[in-house]
Amino acid sequence: MRKANLKDILEQGRKSPKGKFGRASKNISIALGREPKSLDLSKRHPFDLALVRIPKGKSLCPYHAHAAESELYLVVSGRGSVRDKDGITEVGPGDAFFFQPGEAHQLTNAGDEDFVYYVIADNPRSGGATGDSCYYPDSGKWAVTTDSVEELIVKGMETDYYDGEE
Repeated sequence: MRKANLKDILEQGRKSPKGKFGRASKNISIALGREPKSLDLSKRHPFDLALVRIPKGKSLCPYHAHAAESELYLVVSGRGSVRDKDGITEVGPGDAFFFQPGEAHQLTNAGDEDFVYYVIADNPRSGGATGDSCYYPDSGKWAVTTDSVEELIVKGMETDYYDGEE
């Protein structure tokens, strides 16, 4: 059995250049032996578990939809707002919610204290192929996984279906 305690897991932060987006997270799956660079399913785990903290006034990341990944959330403390196709829903301690692939979403701290939650995500990357990408409806960008960890952000222009094909 592998065991980890939250107090022993390093919290890793990430923030955007202008400060609109920010978070700190503890990747519990990695602490339990998940190897993020491996494409070997026995080393990747079938799902990832993280404890995430969004500071006051910040959003986790831009509004986005995963192509292949599902995410289950459980709020621990603080207040958050969750944006989806139906608008904005307030959430708090004990609330759980779920997004399937293709369902755009965004989490934001809606209170005066840190917004803290667990997120469990399935791990669709398998074999030699990448299994997930993200679409950002507000900006028209895509995040495409180029290997087991790195992402390439692209923004295309609308074109004719046959453009460049004939």
